[in-house]
Amino acid sequence: MKIHQFLEHYGIQSNPFAVEDAQTDTVFKSGCIDTTYHPAWQKVFGDPKEPSTSIVFGEKGAGKTAMRLQIIEHIARFNQQNPTQQVYVIEYDDFNPYLDRFREHQMGRARRPDRTLKRWMLWDHMDAILMIGVTSLIDRILGTRNSMATPGCDITDSNLSKLDANQARDLLLLAACYDESTTETFQSRWTNLRKKLGIWSFAPYGAFSIGVGVSVAVVALVISLVASRGELIGPWWLYLLALIAGWMPWLVKATRALWKAHRIYRNVKVGNHERIPLAKTLMDFTLTDLASQPLPMHPRTDDRYAMLNKFSGILRSMGITGIIVIVDRVDEPHLINGSPELMRLLLWPMLDNKFLKQSGIGVKLLLPIELQQFVERESKEFYQRARLDKQNMIPSLQWTSEALYDVASARIQAVSHGEAPSVQELFDEGITKQRLFDAFRSLRVPRHLFKFLYRLLVAHCNNYTDQDPSYKITSQTFESTLAVYLREQDAFDRGLGAG
Repeated sequence: MKIHQFLEHYGIQSNPFAVEDAQTDTVFKSGCIDTTYHPAWQKVFGDPKEPSTSIVFGEKGAGKTAMRLQIIEHIARFNQQNPTQQVYVIEYDDFNPYLDRFREHQMGRARRPDRTLKRWMLWDHMDAILMIGVTSLIDRILGTRNSMATPGCDITDSNLSKLDANQARDLLLLAACYDESTTETFQSRWTNLRKKLGIWSFAPYGAFSIGVGVSVAVVALVISLVASRGELIGPWWLYLLALIAGWMPWLVKATRALWKAHRIYRNVKVGNHERIPLAKTLMDFTLTDLASQPLPMHPRTDDRYAMLNKFSGILRSMGITGIIVIVDRVDEPHLINGSPELMRLLLWPMLDNKFLKQSGIGVKLLLPIELQQFVERESKEFYQRARLDKQNMIPSLQWTSEALYDVASARIQAVSHGEAPSVQELFDEGITKQRLFDAFRSLRVPRHLFKFLYRLLVAHCNNYTDQDPSYKITSQTFESTLAVYLREQDAFDRGLGAG
């Protein structure tokens, strides 16, 4: 007996339990993202008009990624309804490129994962967040193809026209420090952004023009003297000194730009910029523009907070009044490889009340449950710095059996013609709703529920032929499949199985 034959008997178009990962779950994205929520959803999501921070701990399969997708979907809808109060989403969920670049700055034994992560600080997180935010903003402004920007926040030419000259300069400065796009060369992309902003001034090229002008004058004088007198007036080195003096303003500016580029390269360890291209870009600013500006040239948070304030100020001028940073998939980077201790080293610098409680910025931390044990062991100083009592913390993303039953029902409804059957209707009379509740309680999270129900459907259909089908799952099949699955689940919990 085929599974689709069993499902079609109930008017179910496709298997609602075949996919376990929300990232690739079309049933969830098309039919459940607006209807199926964890009971703690509202506390996590908050009010987009006043972005807030939330810290969620949940075991694998508890729905953290699904919650991230729901946050993105609801904010996109909010932005459509409120074009002058949009919220900008930064998905900070792929740590691999930033950890790899950071590790390249370490030497010798410091490249070991634990020692590398011990050197990871809050400003490294802020640099990575700014890179994602600035790059996606520039992608939107330039209309970059294959952009990785999170959809749902539109920026038009009319939005750009609202930026004043100082904010346009700040955006160019942010692009110079944090644009990590590889769709085109760094210099050409920055130039395209400057053209899009309509900014051009002769002032940054004044020193170069002086050098060229003095060089032309000296060469013309030498040619004239040799042609008319057959010799120079005075020693030759006077003319060389004149050339050097003419180029001195440009040399001073170039040296300063190269020094700043070197400092930025050394301190933005998660970046992908090279010194020379960055120095060339900094040369397109006047010395006055750079003199009073905060740049990430030091290992400290002050400059990053200033850059983040500039970024949020630019967004506000364009009608984007809030920023949501979503942190997810912390256990997946290859440098961490699921280690709770390494996850702690990576995440703990971010648990800082000043960072988490910035005005207009909400940070949604969707963290593995393994980190909860470290929170409980922390010192008084940690709690004073993190102020977890103010961060909408959810210690465990738990599901009741009734909530899991509703999730299963919603998925069946999402793929059914007309009125969908209840979960209980798939079973014979020997399995009561209370027995289903008891079984679902032992499964704990949606992922285990989906795996079990998928396996149960397979086991049931394998017991019958196409010519002699049965459209009710028996108690014997249910209990035997559940017993086997719970043993495997226990092995997975102890780290001895694949799950």
